[in-house]
Amino acid sequence: MARKVLFFCPDMAAMAKNIADKANKKKRRIELAEITWGAFADGWPRLFIRDIKKHRRCKAYFLASFSMPGDIFAQLGIIYALARYEVKSLTIVLPFFSTGTMERVDNEGEVATAMTLARMLDAIPGGGPGFGNARIVIYDIHALSERFFFHSVVPRLETAIPLLLKKLEKLKKAGEKIAIGFPDDGALKRFGKHFPDYPKVICGKVRNGDKRIVTIKEGDPNGYHIVIIDDLILSGGTLLECGKALRKAGAKKVSAYATHGVFPEDSWRKFLHGKKEELFDNIWITDSCSHMAKLLDGQGPFQVLSLAKLIKKMILTDGKCKSTSAGKKGKKNHA
Repeated sequence: MARKVLFFCPDMAAMAKNIADKANKKKRRIELAEITWGAFADGWPRLFIRDIKKHRRCKAYFLASFSMPGDIFAQLGIIYALARYEVKSLTIVLPFFSTGTMERVDNEGEVATAMTLARMLDAIPGGGPGFGNARIVIYDIHALSERFFFHSVVPRLETAIPLLLKKLEKLKKAGEKIAIGFPDDGALKRFGKHFPDYPKVICGKVRNGDKRIVTIKEGDPNGYHIVIIDDLILSGGTLLECGKALRKAGAKKVSAYATHGVFPEDSWRKFLHGKKEELFDNIWITDSCSHMAKLLDGQGPFQVLSLAKLIKKMILTDGKCKSTSAGKKGKKNHA
């Protein structure tokens, strides 16, 4: 059986160690590779993959972080190189597809940079014999249609919602009356199927003169702990307005979950406890944007749910097929 080796960028070092530790506790080994991330005097990357010969014919996984544009070039250098060093397979784990909100063009001259980044990943060269195509794993991509931006690389779209479901089960056992809120119909279509056993409350924007006001389109939040679900939080303006509308309509508590806490220009400060109006009891994010997760975990309403467990499971089960009961019965009959 091929060894499974996890390569990682500096920003994801803590998550990579967490993944390996979780696997090795159960004696299911994921090895951590070593990369030197240096720079020449002119600032360009000086990269070195240690013990590369040892990793030939391994199943290679690269844990990437493209949250900061300046970090992408060096990581692509490593990714392109790994494909040339005769690894058996290469999977790029990119928890946050950072250009996902820039997937369409509404005006002449605009550039869809989600397509640009997909092309850069599509340029991963072919590997040795039996390598096939590289794969990329993305959690809660902003627009599902973006999977068709990839042609050479095989996209595998995953969700981090199971992390939240476990949290909700604990709240229910503690006596919380939970309902799931959605800021718009788009979020409902994306995530509604994950919450079949919970009442739902759907918000939407209506125009009032020059302003857009968030209203409750469907469902009754009165007396419930509403948990608003979305894929990411940017400025947080819509989320704040949803929180106000739900509180006004009688919600006992309001919390929020987003897989990717992006929060440009320190927009997270709007949600800190200690303000005049504390709308949110909890805001759960994952560590897909690791620099933001480190900053926010434990501040005010923010709690970080780590992707490490999901990524560990994905790596350990990679390439395995579950036997069906019918298949087992068929083998028995054949014998």
